[in-house]
Parts: sequence; structure tokens; C-alpha cells
Amino acid sequence: MKITRIDTFPVRIPLKPERHMISALGRHEVSEYVLVRVSTDAGIDGAGEATVLPQWSGETVWGAQALIDRVLAPHLLGQDPTDIDTIAALMDQATVDNWFTKSAVEMACWDIHGKELGQPIYTLLGGPVRPRAVRCRFSMGAYEPDRARRRAAELIAAGFDTIKVKVGTDLARDIERVRVVRKTIGPQPAIVIDANCGYDAQTAIAMAQEIDDCRVGLFEQPTPRGDFEALAEVRQAIRPEVMADDICFDLADAVECIRHAACDVISVYPGKNGGIARSKQIVDYAAQHGVACSIGSNLELDVASAAMCHLVVACPNMNVEEYPGDIMGPDYHAFSVVKEPLEIRGPIIALPDRPGLGVEVDWQVVEANRCP
Repeated sequence: MKITRIDTFPVRIPLKPERHMISALGRHEVSEYVLVRVSTDAGIDGAGEATVLPQWSGETVWGAQALIDRVLAPHLLGQDPTDIDTIAALMDQATVDNWFTKSAVEMACWDIHGKELGQPIYTLLGGPVRPRAVRCRFSMGAYEPDRARRRAAELIAAGFDTIKVKVGTDLARDIERVRVVRKTIGPQPAIVIDANCGYDAQTAIAMAQEIDDCRVGLFEQPTPRGDFEALAEVRQAIRPEVMADDICFDLADAVECIRHAACDVISVYPGKNGGIARSKQIVDYAAQHGVACSIGSNLELDVASAAMCHLVVACPNMNVEEYPGDIMGPDYHAFSVVKEPLEIRGPIIALPDRPGLGVEVDWQVVEANRCP
């Protein structure tokens, strides 16, 4: 089988008003992503998604499209899409980094591979180690107190038992927000906070100490990207466990996190890590060193969310039972780009038992919602 064509579709999908995200990275009200379709001479197509966000990885919808069209595609045409290692190596030869862009092409190749064999991707990764229905936490924006109070009550009523509260903006407001959420939800549900690199080490430590009575279980990415020493300093000084996210894009980053004893948990997901295979590589390495992993998010649509689900279902060290992850992206958006959206009921997202990714893109919807 050979790749004959790679098409890119920049899309613009609004978030539901009640799901608008506010974090240390800014506001996220509309998603501008790239859908990818890889075609083959066997008549099997695969779909991928580049969940790009300039504030996150530096990638844009227009840059991702140009990079795939003008740089990656010429290296990949004529290649076997089921040879995932070669596909990844060729993309690395063509350009460094650009993880979300590469991931879109790689997951489309996995989709083709699964369809060719009539198997879900999680089977190709070694088989299921947990159910296809995955319980998630909900990531709540850095809202003002009244909105945070209202939203927290709604989430508990919807069945969520873990709420992630965005912080890393203004320290006093961050503290107030966490206190409001804890008071609203009561003592039992779990609270995770996520600073998205918004603090220095001393501010992160002060934050954790100020909200000690709120019993926060996990502090996600308190310190800036690239500063493994700062992350380790925070981990040694605070009661909550520490999750590495924005600091860990590839295996080399994971090695540094573990070498510095900088985290208790690593957040992985195919977009950030450049593909499903690279994510699994990090998960397996972390397992060898006794470090748990969980699934992170960049507010994906159904295509990338399906890839995330396959990773969780297939990898024992994706410890979502103890550290619930984020695969709620499709529920943030006003509508879906696939014909049969992933089933999301409250905190549970269910992956269908179909070949490949298990979702079929509605290309008419995609065409109707192209970026202007």
C-alpha cells in the first residue's frame, strides 16, 4: 500500500458559550484546527487532526496546513502508511518539532493501518487493558467566583468526581477560585489545579500552601516550560502531587523530568507528543521508572479524541483510574466534524469498537466550516 495524496482542511469550530476556556495561556473561544485526509492506492483513507494552538506549541492552523502541504507531503507520497516508524522518521528529517502537525499525519496512518487489518488501533498497540468507556475529569476555566461556583455545582450534578481548576493568572483570584470550588462541591470530590506554566517556583509553593486546607490532590504544570529544576523544587516543597504537562513534549523531555525527580505524573497525549507511537514510548519509559502517566488535552475534536482514547485503552501505565485525564474536547465544541460523534455522558467518554480510529469524518461539515 502506498500514500497517493495528503489533503488538509483548516476548520473553525466555536466552543459552546458555557465551555469557553480561560487560563494562563489566554482565552479559547473558537478552535482553529487542521483536519487531514491521507489517501492510498488501496482505496483506504485515514483521518487525522492537528489540534494547534499558538500559545501552546507555537503552531497555527495556517502554518500546519502549509507544513503538511509543502514540506511533509513531498516526503511521504509513495510511502507505506502502515510503516509508522518510517513515516515518523521521514517527518523528523523534514522538520523539527511541530508536534501537533506531525501527529495529524501519524494518526491518519494509524487509521489506515487499522482499517486495512479490520482492527481498532488499541488492538494494534497490544490490546485493551481497560474498558473502552473512560472516566474523565473536567477542566474548568479561570472563571470569576460566581461563574466558578455555578459551574462547579453543575459539574458535580453531571456526575464528575474530579474537577480541574485553571490557575496561574492572578494569585489572589486563583486562591479565591479554588476556595469557592471546594466550598461548592464539598469535601469528597477531588480538585486538581493547573497553572499552565503561569507561576515561578516560589509563587507556586505559596499558592499550594495558601490552599492547603482545600485538599488539592494534584498540581499540574506549576512552573515554566523547560525549567526542570523549578518543577522539582515545587514538588519537594508542597503536599499535592505534581504533574508535568507543558514541559514534556517528547521522550527527551520525559527523561529530564524523571532524571530531575520533577514530577509524580506525566501528562501525555498524541497531539503534544507528535503521534500515538511517541506517546506510547513516553508512557512505557515512565512505567520502567515507576512514574505514572495520564491523558492531557488541548480541547480536541472527535478525531484526535479517539486517538487519545486508543492510547488510554491500550497502555497499562495510563493510570486514569488514579489520575483522571481530559478527553472532553468534543463536548466543549458547538458541533462535531464526524458522522457518529464519540459518546460522552457526563464524565464518561466511550470509544466505539470499530477499525482504525473508529470515527468517520463528515467532510461536508468540514468543508462548510473552513477557516476564512
